[in-house]
Amino acid sequence: MSSSAAKRDRFLSLWPSIQTTLLEHLKSHNMPQTAIDWYSQNLAYNTPGGKLNRGLSIPDTVAVLYGRELTDEEYEKAGILGWCVELLQAYFLVADDVMDTSITRRGQECWYRREGVGMIAINDSFMLEAAIYHLLKVHFKKESYYVDLLELFLETTFQTEMGQLIDLITADEVHVDLDKFSLEKHSKIVIYKTAFYSFYLPVALALRFAHIPDSYVSPSTGKTIEPYKTSLAILLPLGEYFQVQDDFLDATAPPEVLGKIGTDIIDNKCSWCINIALQRVSPAQRKVLDEHYGKKPSGGESEQKVQAIYEEIGLKGIYEAYEKDVVRKLQSMIETEVPEEARGVQGVLRRELFSLFMGKIVGRSK
Repeated sequence: MSSSAAKRDRFLSLWPSIQTTLLEHLKSHNMPQTAIDWYSQNLAYNTPGGKLNRGLSIPDTVAVLYGRELTDEEYEKAGILGWCVELLQAYFLVADDVMDTSITRRGQECWYRREGVGMIAINDSFMLEAAIYHLLKVHFKKESYYVDLLELFLETTFQTEMGQLIDLITADEVHVDLDKFSLEKHSKIVIYKTAFYSFYLPVALALRFAHIPDSYVSPSTGKTIEPYKTSLAILLPLGEYFQVQDDFLDATAPPEVLGKIGTDIIDNKCSWCINIALQRVSPAQRKVLDEHYGKKPSGGESEQKVQAIYEEIGLKGIYEAYEKDVVRKLQSMIETEVPEEARGVQGVLRRELFSLFMGKIVGRSK
């Protein structure tokens, strides 16, 4: 078994007890068995699937900060925090699928499309979010950083919902208007909708878990380091790069490589690709985009015409130049802002933490 598979299995082994804790909470309120069974299905169907990268990154990050393997007790507690992030993800996805009238998610039918579910999925999404705060209360209320965890989850949820709002009112699938698009708006959407909760939140939670202070004097340089501000400054552009990469792969990668059929073009998404094209097309090419962007079906004539424009403007080369530049800037920022501290020094930010994230993203094909 590969190390990544072993890590995933260890993380998944925590889920049954977490689900039991949440179901016991319903039982303590004398909820009818039908409600308990429904919540059990909601939790099981929507939470443990997917790549689990956000949740897995918390114990991984804590181990980097500690400079050693975690004890079983430390791993369990960090893992519970990871599952709270996965519950947040589940909440967002269940709600997002309703808003987007999506068909499938993670290789299975969307929850709201399941027989008998329908718009009950809206309340189900609320209950996935509420589970986070019950778990935090049960497992972290006595910790000095408990309020910090609450604030991180609440603030990040609001930030993500702001990003979703901009996305929804910009990329209306019924009334396609490419004049609403811009790279600036794309950047705002992806930072708020993706980067805060997918990149900054797991790291900030791990820093709080490891008792990293808001500021400290670096043992190696004597400079004052603000680890949360530094992490934010690195992880938001890293998250934006991740989404640009995702947009490019959606438009160009074959489904057998990507693992899904790209839908950004037919769904009128305010993606990096269309915004790059809008900056570079001729009037004739712009007319083609206006007539065909956001038109179904998948693989149809309209989608093919938009993809042809992407090829004509040299999108692949533009992306490769972008990726090279952003990776260089991120690596420079990590080296400049995060001192290389000696092994064994505790309570400090470590470059390895950011290298871990970079290694998972740079050059990925799906």
